[in-house]
Amino acid sequence: MTSTPAGSPPARRAKILRVRPRDAARVRALRLEMLADAPLAFLETLADAAARSHADYAARIASVSTGAGTAQFVADPGGRLVGHAGGTAAPGEPGLTVVYAVYVTPAWRGSGLLGDLVDAVAAWSRACGRPELMLEVVVGNDRAYRAYQRLGFVDTGVRVPHPTVPALTELQMRRPA
Repeated sequence: MTSTPAGSPPARRAKILRVRPRDAARVRALRLEMLADAPLAFLETLADAAARSHADYAARIASVSTGAGTAQFVADPGGRLVGHAGGTAAPGEPGLTVVYAVYVTPAWRGSGLLGDLVDAVAAWSRACGRPELMLEVVVGNDRAYRAYQRLGFVDTGVRVPHPTVPALTELQMRRPA
């Protein structure tokens, strides 16, 4: 899978790959960018992520680079990573993968990269025997809500408290994997 950012020459592409242990430093850089750009969308603070050691990042990346429980995918144009999406098996719902930590760097938004990242999670989910995807979006994040609708996600009507900011609510969206 490859994507080209809007307005860029067709030769500029990003490959969607499952993270590999050797990607730890680039994944860490992308994670810090994610947290700085969208602090309410993720479950840790920029300060906490920045304080984590490289060895900790490397161990985390190694743990999601193989297997059926959790996987992370990145968009690699051949340098700095420009997108990320993860998936994890849902406890108590064997046919479901929860999509998490979805991010596309601003210069690549609108390029189709979001769909490519979600498609990678979906393909992995199907290969693991989980035919459905679910994700949560902060209520009021209309840009993300519309983007996920374009990818086939449907609002289930379920609302849950934000896991780290009690004043916020998240909505659940689902689609086939």
